[in-house]
Amino acid sequence: MEKAPETGIEESSSPNTSQDDHKQWIEAQDDLKRRLVTEDDFSWKLSKENEEEEEALLRYVGGVDISFSKEDTSVACGTLVVLDIQSQDLQVVYHDYYLVTLTVPYVPGFLAFREAPVLLELLERMKKNASPFYPQVLMVDGNGILHPRGFGLACHLGVLADLPTIGIGKNLHHVDGLTYSGVRQLLETKENCTEDFITLSGCSGKIWGVAMRSTKGSLKPIFISVGHRLSLVTAITIVKMTCKYRVPEPTRQADIRSREYLRKHQTGMSE
Repeated sequence: MEKAPETGIEESSSPNTSQDDHKQWIEAQDDLKRRLVTEDDFSWKLSKENEEEEEALLRYVGGVDISFSKEDTSVACGTLVVLDIQSQDLQVVYHDYYLVTLTVPYVPGFLAFREAPVLLELLERMKKNASPFYPQVLMVDGNGILHPRGFGLACHLGVLADLPTIGIGKNLHHVDGLTYSGVRQLLETKENCTEDFITLSGCSGKIWGVAMRSTKGSLKPIFISVGHRLSLVTAITIVKMTCKYRVPEPTRQADIRSREYLRKHQTGMSE
């Protein structure tokens, strides 16, 4: 397992947002959205038909998450982990973190402009170091197309990194008539059904993603949506391959480690 490098806090160069910034974000988001691919676009396979296809199998699945300091919400720790999903216990083969002080505020619908630069830096480090564990798929603690503007953090990150991504949401945006209470009711009516997910189809008829019960009997779902270069069917399959608990292991491990790195940093500062 690779050891995460010691990283000091660095200042984000982005200023606080203004009306001009907001307009630029809309234009940038619209431009990136035109490059979005919502179908399977990859060379690896999810399963092998013969022994010769062993090397072509999907192996390295990454997860990213960002944790924020409770004392100072501008202090954040972004974390990237990579799991070997062909190993028996979904072994973590790589992890890294990046501590930053953010100056870009959270604006609903534009989370990516606050968080994506941190996560992109972690991916760039892997490339610069020629890591053999660079992810073939990246799970993002955030939404893909299940987003008020149809372009969440997973889409934004996927397009900029040119990487297949999956959005893993723990909360549901009210999009196209979809509501959390409505999804809970559907899950309750299907409690004894063999299916472990329900399709999130909006009032317009568009399919935005799925709500999935990762553990048996749980009515607290996760919300899976396409990020980039994957179909929804493939995204669901990969999530199922990596779930031990409610949240798939790549983003779960990223969450655990980001909070731990942040705790250690704050403990060190207070000593």
